[in-house]
Amino acid sequence: MQFGVFTVGDVTEDPTTGRTPTESERIRATVRIAVKAEEVGLDVFATGEHHNPPFVPSSPTTLLGYIAARTERILLSTSTTLISTNDPVKIAEDFSVLQHLSQGRTDIMLGRGNTGPVYPWFGKDIRKAVPLTVENYGLLRRLWREDVVDWQGEMRTPLQGFTLAPRPLDGIPPFVWHGSIRSPEVAELAAYYGDGFFANHIFWPPSHTERMVGVYRQRFEHHGHGPASQAIVGLGGQVFMRRNSQDAVNEFRPYFDNAPVYGHGPSLEDFSTLTPLTVGSPAEVIDKTLGFREYVGDYQRQLFLMDHAGLPLKTVLEQLDLLGEEVVPVLRKEFAANRPDDVPAAPTHQSLLRAAREADPADRPDT
Repeated sequence: MQFGVFTVGDVTEDPTTGRTPTESERIRATVRIAVKAEEVGLDVFATGEHHNPPFVPSSPTTLLGYIAARTERILLSTSTTLISTNDPVKIAEDFSVLQHLSQGRTDIMLGRGNTGPVYPWFGKDIRKAVPLTVENYGLLRRLWREDVVDWQGEMRTPLQGFTLAPRPLDGIPPFVWHGSIRSPEVAELAAYYGDGFFANHIFWPPSHTERMVGVYRQRFEHHGHGPASQAIVGLGGQVFMRRNSQDAVNEFRPYFDNAPVYGHGPSLEDFSTLTPLTVGSPAEVIDKTLGFREYVGDYQRQLFLMDHAGLPLKTVLEQLDLLGEEVVPVLRKEFAANRPDDVPAAPTHQSLLRAAREADPADRPDT
């Protein structure tokens, strides 16, 4: 199982000091967080994609390419790449380059996004969000898998004799996750192609996530990719920790109360009861996270959101120390216990390359 962190890249005022970081500070802080994630032994760092204030990650592959040069082991991903408004040719090119730069430490999470104005900014019609998603992804898959592509659709100009450059590393496209908060169409798309499904899992109750993952697993099996238990599932999550639970609550409360993402709605206590948000000790984070398996089954990737709501960089780095030193080692051990042998591991470039060579012995270097 893979553990990591994801960021939405928000630039938010710290309610305890009244200071808002500059965009430059926030971008450089994101790099530091990614490097720290590797230092503490996490497996994945993922960045969102946003094109409007108060967010800064408008060019995820630029950011991840820089992080690739600063790291050696951690897998670099997105959370999410906008498949509806980005051109699939550019996505294919950008992530192929990132694959080569990172030596295979790259996968991708695709999603429609949740910001309506982005569509006209990129010349798209939000009313066609689902058809755009389906058509664009169908083309993206072909661009990564075929040497010469002739293609015609309804949402963009045709392609004639197009060859992607560079080709994917070792001929293996980045593994694709489809991320969603509430769209069953996205779960169906992931299931149809046998890709991974990532449930955002940060604002909705567990019953909602259970339904979404259940739909994906059922349709994965329906489309002939194997038993539902072998579907590739990832979950998000939100945590804030201190060694003493009440210290965590007291410190995080002003951030929760003022952060726009929480909508100034339910109290911290109610939100923590109704959703996967965990504010407390490392032991409480462990207990609640282990509970996710009870309603989604054995899964492959767990990412935590830890750097939002105006939290200062120093605090986020302290959170990562606790996550890497006290939480993830226990989660690795406990999630591995009683895990059925037929549940696949999280895909990586190397595992996909091995599978391809086993399927086609002619591709092996020694033949």
